Amino acid sequence: MSDLTQYSPSSARTPEATTLRAAALESDLRDASPAEIIAAAVRELGRDRVALVSSFGTESAALLKVMADVDPAIPVVFLDTGWLFVETLAYRDQLIDHLGLVDVRSIKPLGADLDRDDPAQDLWFSDPDKCCFIRKVEPLRRALAPFDGWINGRKRHQGGARAKIPVVEADGVRLKFNPFANVSREEIAAIFQLGKLPSHPLLASGFLSVGCMPCTSRASSEDDTRSGRWQGRSKTECGIHTMKTS
Repeated sequence: MSDLTQYSPSSARTPEATTLRAAALESDLRDASPAEIIAAAVRELGRDRVALVSSFGTESAALLKVMADVDPAIPVVFLDTGWLFVETLAYRDQLIDHLGLVDVRSIKPLGADLDRDDPAQDLWFSDPDKCCFIRKVEPLRRALAPFDGWINGRKRHQGGARAKIPVVEADGVRLKFNPFANVSREEIAAIFQLGKLPSHPLLASGFLSVGCMPCTSRASSEDDTRSGRWQGRSKTECGIHTMKTS
């Protein structure tokens, strides 16, 4: 393992330094377990300087369970876009209680942005990229301002732009940890079973990946869990993983 005591706070480093540090950590952690990767993120940055970002979607409980086993006080950021299913909001509250999470921060879009850019609440249809930006990307940037790194639940088996994600990468001057990059569907199912985790209420109805209501449909294929997201459009990502947060 590399020296985990040398990394400076984000305010004192450059994207180039972060890229080098991410490469060193990737080399160290590429074969590590999700719990080992999360624990390394905490050692590297400190518990109060790293956040886990969760949608509280259909597979989110697995990552949250692993995190809670490492430290249930790690901050969790939840983007409450204003378009979420009521089932997702209820599931968030259920998992907070089930896992004993103690620092879940629900972040909403700015009212001024919504009034200016989406007064009729139909931006999701006319310009979904801009809708995602004001409801997800901009709120995430605000939410991550106090942190030097973040943890997310992307997996290579989801395909597309996610097929080759590393375990650790640079996100501007922040470190970005992908502890489930190598995790299979079978391993996720095992975490659910062993942890006796509740399922998302919409999973049984064929919603294999759940985002905002207007842009989420039932999946067209069990092999492509994200096939119900932005169905009929070329769009496959909301932007929080394709635009830098710093």
